[in-house]
Amino acid sequence: MFGVLLVENSLGEIGYVSGFSGKGFIDDALINFVPPVFDLTALDEDNGFFHEENVIINRLNAELVSLEQNPLLDEYQQAINLMLSQQDEQLEVQRNLMTLNRQNRKVKREQAKNTLLDEAIAMKLTLLAKESVQDKNTLRDLKAYWLNLIETKQKPLISLNDDITAIKNTRKKLSTKLQKKLFKQYRLLNSAGIEKDLMELFKMAPYPIPPAGTGDCAAPKLLQYAFMNKLKPLAMAEFWWGKAPKSEIRQHKNFYPACSGKCQPILVHMLSGMKVDENPLLVNPAENMELNFIYQDDDLLVVNKPSGLLSVPGKNIKDCVYSRVKEQFPDATGSLIVHRLDMSTSGIMILALSKRAQKNLQQQFINRTIQKCYVALLESSLEDTMAKTGEITLPLRGDFEDRPKQLVCFEHGKHAKTQWQVIETVNGKTKLYLYPETGRTHQLRVHCAHPDGLNKPILGDDLYGNMPKAEEQKPSRLCLHAKTLKLQHPITHEWMSFKIDEDF
Repeated sequence: MFGVLLVENSLGEIGYVSGFSGKGFIDDALINFVPPVFDLTALDEDNGFFHEENVIINRLNAELVSLEQNPLLDEYQQAINLMLSQQDEQLEVQRNLMTLNRQNRKVKREQAKNTLLDEAIAMKLTLLAKESVQDKNTLRDLKAYWLNLIETKQKPLISLNDDITAIKNTRKKLSTKLQKKLFKQYRLLNSAGIEKDLMELFKMAPYPIPPAGTGDCAAPKLLQYAFMNKLKPLAMAEFWWGKAPKSEIRQHKNFYPACSGKCQPILVHMLSGMKVDENPLLVNPAENMELNFIYQDDDLLVVNKPSGLLSVPGKNIKDCVYSRVKEQFPDATGSLIVHRLDMSTSGIMILALSKRAQKNLQQQFINRTIQKCYVALLESSLEDTMAKTGEITLPLRGDFEDRPKQLVCFEHGKHAKTQWQVIETVNGKTKLYLYPETGRTHQLRVHCAHPDGLNKPILGDDLYGNMPKAEEQKPSRLCLHAKTLKLQHPITHEWMSFKIDEDF
């Protein structure tokens, strides 16, 4: 991310300063970027705390590499794996033998009852019972034998792994301690000259330990430079330049707001006392919008949610579908909400008015028997692709450093699947149907915008889309609409279909 800050000096002259996020080297032969808030390379190598403690951490890293490369680790593990395999084979043989013996004893019992006298039958049954006990004892002894053998072999391996774990724990404690010291070196100013370090600023944040890289984003750098040089900030913009990262959605030359995880606690302090634009997250765009009911009975309510209205209460805005329906149905026994639409998405929502309906509807969503169809208008055309239909399967997880955004993550993301079908292309924009088979947060928006999806953001998407050019009119809303929904009535089990046309 790059940033530009428009500033005014004490003489009333207006100019600008520029910066970039991160610590990576960028050739500033043509552009003079502002310096970092804290320059780690400026620490004295002889007396600086970082170099002294980093030497210890590097020594631990070297010890850890040496221990993890010890050939005995593989040797011990392979020997244990072989023992486990031999144990399983012998136990399986014994269990199979026990099954065969059990069948034979059953036959012998039947024969004894048919051919022997009562006294002889009793003796025979006692003998067979002893054989059964003997089989079980043999299995018990076999398990004990292998358990003792494997535990003995595991001791040196456990000892080696304990050494590795101890070094990792020590390294983690030292790294955390060092990181906190480094964060205290980031002392950020505001317009009143008040200085606070990162640890102070994040004390009341949801996660009191700042994420890695905090304080090195463009916005804090630019404001810090302005305050240190008695420059008055007037306006600021941050934009992405270059190829998009693999997980986040970043469009070349597109403008983006500061992230919430790293920058929000910082900017609350740095912008304190300044006249700033109203925070859009504190404004309720649906305040005067109506929530229309399109179907209602004793158990079920179907509404047409307008774009801009939350489904459930937010952190700052409480007005939502849930609160409005709860006000009109105070005696409802159901949880009301059984699924959600994004704040910016319009269309059909189902609510449960009774407990029996709630349980059934939740099960239908879990079983994915409810059929949903969305319609979306993309920022640009899909005509450069020959396909008119397709499937997107990009796993998603939350972006913990920039909520509520979502990331594509193949390691920790949840399975997400979307079918798509082109309707038409008009004026360079493609309209299409989207059929989500899963219901992940922002699934359709990310699947459309991501380079490995359609690579075409939905028009009006303020999280994953492009800023309109100066000559273009900004869309009044996100062009994503839940158009049709088909389900079984939770009580009568009759199939019901609902349809509401989009208004874009």
